[in-house]
Amino acid sequence: MNARKIVEGVYLIGAVDWDRRLFDALIPLPDGTSYNAYLIRGSEKTALIDSTDPTMAETLRAQLESIPTVDYVIANHAEQDHSGLIPYVLERYPAARLLCTPKCKGMLIDFLEVPADRVSPVADGATLDLGGKTFEFIHTPWVHWPETMCTYLREDRILFSCDFFGAHLATTDLFACDEARVYEAAKRYYAEIMMPFRKVITRNLERVGRLSISYIAPSHGPVYDKPAFILRAYQDWVNGEPKNVVVVPYVSMHNSTLELVRHLVGALAERSVTVHQFDLAVADIGRLAVTLVDATTLVLGTPVVHAGPHPAAAYALQLVNVLHPKLKYASVIGSYGWNGHAIENVGKLLPSLKVEALSVVMCRGLPRPRDYAALDDLAATIAAKHLAARPASLI
Repeated sequence: MNARKIVEGVYLIGAVDWDRRLFDALIPLPDGTSYNAYLIRGSEKTALIDSTDPTMAETLRAQLESIPTVDYVIANHAEQDHSGLIPYVLERYPAARLLCTPKCKGMLIDFLEVPADRVSPVADGATLDLGGKTFEFIHTPWVHWPETMCTYLREDRILFSCDFFGAHLATTDLFACDEARVYEAAKRYYAEIMMPFRKVITRNLERVGRLSISYIAPSHGPVYDKPAFILRAYQDWVNGEPKNVVVVPYVSMHNSTLELVRHLVGALAERSVTVHQFDLAVADIGRLAVTLVDATTLVLGTPVVHAGPHPAAAYALQLVNVLHPKLKYASVIGSYGWNGHAIENVGKLLPSLKVEALSVVMCRGLPRPRDYAALDDLAATIAAKHLAARPASLI
């Protein structure tokens, strides 16, 4: 990919990774991703913001062949998909200074063996003038690591946000012109990576919201030339009330739990509750995370294996605990062979969430009429609680 002009003197470089399908050996990438770096030329100095993933080294090297001088390298984030080629950049431009937060300095030294004497930490609110292009450095810790920052280009009102507002999306579009597609990718990215830090992100949204922004240039996905689009989305994902949505991840070994899940989903649908059902044996965990962004209730479907939930269900619970969504209610339904008391305390299953535990429905072997009746009662309870929680304007 050749350098692409955002505005005069500001260019997107980096690489589009069309074929990558897994990130951090954990996160599915159904739409690939990109590793964006940005070249900014002032009248006196030139700066490079971030680099690319080391797997794309040849792409970045080819792009820098035509760039004779880089005076500053700015590392907004130490994670290697952005910083991994900084050692190469510093070697290519021996006079360049590496700018980052003080905490990032130590991480870059540890992760990449960057020479300490090449690094100049920048304070929150510090500025740098390239000659008609003035950077302001804005520390944004825990978006999503402790050392992160954004870089704001005052004259052109561009926020280089790194992972903040990012989207794992391989595309040839420079700008986010297909807003529906970008919205889904950005929401998935938020759910998988940013949602655990909702409270901190609220404060950082307030900080960047005070800036006059014409463009948001993240390090994954296209540039937002209509930044209100993604800012509104983040406000909703972070601060909006959960919606009339139930997420039902389940695993079933001999179809008893599946029968319970099918009945509950039908009972909820009859009561106008939106349900997202996931078979954990084959589910895309990224898609599961996306549905948790808006969900009010989680109902886990699992058989008892020895003295606890099925391992796949236990993994899903761990994921929910880590992601820390805005859930208000939770329940467990499932089947057992001999130990019916192995799963009865929802609070112990979701220790990091402040959820109200609803009734647990566990049957021995195949479901009986009394079990289906209990599911109907659970569905009625969920529908009533969702209705009571909805703003009057939506009823």
